[in-house]
Amino acid sequence: MKASDADILIIPGYTNSGPSHWQSRWEAKLSTARRVEQAEWSKPVREDWIARIAEEVNASTRPVILIAHSLGVTSAVHAIPHFRKPVAGAFFVAPPDVANPDIRPKHLMTFGPYPRDPLPFPSITVASRNDPFGSYDHADDIASSWGSFLVDAGEAGHINADSGHGPWPEGTMVFAQFLSRLSA
Repeated sequence: MKASDADILIIPGYTNSGPSHWQSRWEAKLSTARRVEQAEWSKPVREDWIARIAEEVNASTRPVILIAHSLGVTSAVHAIPHFRKPVAGAFFVAPPDVANPDIRPKHLMTFGPYPRDPLPFPSITVASRNDPFGSYDHADDIASSWGSFLVDAGEAGHINADSGHGPWPEGTMVFAQFLSRLSA
C-alpha cells in the first residue's frame, strides 16, 4: 500500500505532539495524514478520546492507517469496537502502562486496562527498553496479546522529541516497510 492510498490518522498522546515531535513531522510530510484533535489534551477523558478517534476513522473515505503514540495507543485500541470503516493497519509507538499505579498524572489510569483481544488488522508496536511510562516487558505482553509485531527500539526513552526523536529516521524506515506490506 502507498501512503496516498490511505487515510493516515495521527493519534497523539497526553498533551499532544508538538512541532518537533516525529508525529507532527510525519503529518506534514504525508499528504493524506490528518491529526485526530482532542478537545482536552492535558486533562484527557477516555470516553471523549475514544469517540473522537472512532469519529475520524468512520469519516474516512479510504482504508485507514493509525499512527498512535503513547496514550493515543491506549485510546485507539479502546476505540476499535466503534469502527465502522476498515482499518488497514496500525503503527503503535511507546504504549504506556496505564495500569501502573505510579503513572503520573494519576488520571491516566482511567485509560486502563488495555483490551487484550487480537487486533482485527495488522499492526506494529515499537517499544523502548527505558521508557519511563511503560516497561518493555509490558509492551511485549500487550503486543503479543494483540498479535502485533514488536519492534525493539533499544534505549530510546519515550520515543518523543524530549528523548531526541524529532526526525526519527529509524521509525520512518520501519513505517515505510510496514506500509509496503499492507494491502489496500
